[in-house]
Amino acid sequence: MTNNNNLVASRRALLKKGAALAAGMGTLMVTGQAQAKANCTPAPQKFDEVFDIIVVGSGFAGMSAAVQAAEEGAKVLVIDKMPVFGGNSTINGGAMAVAGSELQAKEGVNDSIELMVSDMLKSGRGMNDVNMLKLVCNGTSESAKWLESYGTVWKPFVQHFGGHSVPRVLQTRESSGAGIIRPLIKAAEKIGVTMYKQTKLESFIQDDDQRVIGVNVKSQYFFPKERTGSQRTLGARKGVIMATGGFGRDIDFRQMQQPKLTSELDSTNHPGATAGALKQMMLIGANPIHLDQIQLGPWSSPDEKGFGTASQFNTAATYQNGIVVDARTGERFFNELADRKARADAIMTRRDEQGKPVYPIGLTNAKGAAKAQTLAWGMKYDVIKKADTLEQLAKEYGIPADKLKAQVAQWNQFVRDGEDKQFGRPLMQAFELTEGPWYAVRMWPKVHYCMGGVRVNTQSEVLHLVSDKPIAGLYAAGEATGGIHGASRLGACAVAEGVVTGRNAARSAAAASAISLKQA
Repeated sequence: MTNNNNLVASRRALLKKGAALAAGMGTLMVTGQAQAKANCTPAPQKFDEVFDIIVVGSGFAGMSAAVQAAEEGAKVLVIDKMPVFGGNSTINGGAMAVAGSELQAKEGVNDSIELMVSDMLKSGRGMNDVNMLKLVCNGTSESAKWLESYGTVWKPFVQHFGGHSVPRVLQTRESSGAGIIRPLIKAAEKIGVTMYKQTKLESFIQDDDQRVIGVNVKSQYFFPKERTGSQRTLGARKGVIMATGGFGRDIDFRQMQQPKLTSELDSTNHPGATAGALKQMMLIGANPIHLDQIQLGPWSSPDEKGFGTASQFNTAATYQNGIVVDARTGERFFNELADRKARADAIMTRRDEQGKPVYPIGLTNAKGAAKAQTLAWGMKYDVIKKADTLEQLAKEYGIPADKLKAQVAQWNQFVRDGEDKQFGRPLMQAFELTEGPWYAVRMWPKVHYCMGGVRVNTQSEVLHLVSDKPIAGLYAAGEATGGIHGASRLGACAVAEGVVTGRNAARSAAAASAISLKQA
């Protein structure tokens, strides 16, 4: 009887909350634009400096936008709050998914834009913005060549990353995003782009028509010391492009979206990957989308901080040329070439009776690790271990040796048969693991990428939460936007998205009508 009374009371409380929420939403719909206007800074009579286009952020999207905008003839400024340019992109693995590359043709790989779109839709669980998805996939081949024209050098082979139907991944010679960022920075400086580091976006400046015409910033800002820096106003005659990345290191904000992503879970992101710029866009009405879709990188190791050495080793060696086993059983438990969400979710299930992680072991042999550029460093810091025999490897990690040997033998049979009868892994580039030495690493996911951000249209214009119309003068690209990847981003698609959408935003902003602004 008491339970029934509690249930009735709970229902009444819920109905009251629902009514209050409905009333609040009605108020939001009526006053949303007025509130947004109250949250921006009135236009000054004179700005400290005036440019055609201001790009906020200096990663793949930001630098691609800056160089493209300068190519279009615009006077461009890039600002970044950190003491060095590049953000997460510099420490990224430098891998770009490209549909229809020359390397694919050389290696006889049949691919198409439609197939890449299909793969990304499957990985995204159908939540993707299909129009933006098509825009990105359509632009990959031409953008890869564009990067080459500025000095990016790809490795002379194409790779097969998890979730992709065919090998389509190009990777920089350095196995790092620096192989893209450094040439773009050099190109930007040569073409006349102004670049300010340690310059933090504080708020947007809008005119009476709600058009974004500039930004308030702190110059000489020392992250994360909020009391540092001096205030300046920067004007943008054509627009502001937000290329500010995700919020993987903003623990409070990411927990609001995903409570399980506590401080106990490490991140591959640099310390400046916070939600400050996203919040400023939301304050002037930008529509946030998919903020709770936060990706865990399934190739990380608990034996090092951040991106580390294991990430590149696992991407280039373990997942493509090896297997991953449960340390307790010596047996595989998932498809090593599934999409990132599927792999991360599978790894996160490896726990003991108290719920503590039981770290899976990723392993391959010398042939499989031949293209892993971080192998030596990983071994130096004892993240990657070497063993001459499978028995030695099993002893190192406490794996039942007989079970591990049986699993490797079974894998080799799958390769010979041309079919993975355990998990359906594609075997196009697979080979038998017949002899040592062997290399292995403990694995556990880390917070890596935010699929969510602000909603944009195919002109990269940021859309308003209430009206669904573009916020005049405001554009966004790369990880700052949401919807393209849906529930899970495929590996190597961050570079593709960043470069293609950065250039797209630049073209749109450069084509916009310029307004007259005064400089002090």
